[in-house]
Amino acid sequence: MVHTDAINKYIVPTLTEQQIKFIYANEADVLNDALFCMTAKEWREDNPILAKNGNMRDYTDLLHLIILNNLENTNAELIKMNIK
Repeated sequence: MVHTDAINKYIVPTLTEQQIKFIYANEADVLNDALFCMTAKEWREDNPILAKNGNMRDYTDLLHLIILNNLENTNAELIKMNIK
């Protein structure tokens, strides 16, 4: 979980308690929007039946999961370098 660790180490310490509640979801939605062209909330609204049993990442194919992993690693490096 390189991406989560980078958020926890480099972003969370600079935030207020209220901001911390939203940071992980917001960072994930940046990647969701880049790869799937929609946020998790938009996907849930478009797929209410599937959303009862999982999320958009649970229903994607292997290629998109590999791309997502690469995006997470790249985003983690950008976070470490304080590039937002």
